[in-house]
Amino acid sequence: MLNVFCPWILLAVEAERVVELRLVRLAWGGPAAWVEAQLMVAEKMAAAVEAMGTLMTGGSPERVVARYREHVAANEARLSAD
Repeated sequence: MLNVFCPWILLAVEAERVVELRLVRLAWGGPAAWVEAQLMVAEKMAAAVEAMGTLMTGGSPERVVARYREHVAANEARLSAD
């Protein structure tokens, strides 16, 4: 039974790291914080539209979670590189 929830749990843990990295960037302030805030909102809107599209075309919730994990991994890589 735990295996069914494993990707969801991993998404939560991975997203927490991105939240931490973003909060640090926002706390520093300046132009980089402003850009990060705008990027964060744009990414969230795009991801939500993508998730809705996946579900409306018959995709599974598991596919949505897998795609969100890809987005989170890309953000972690981008935010960790700086």
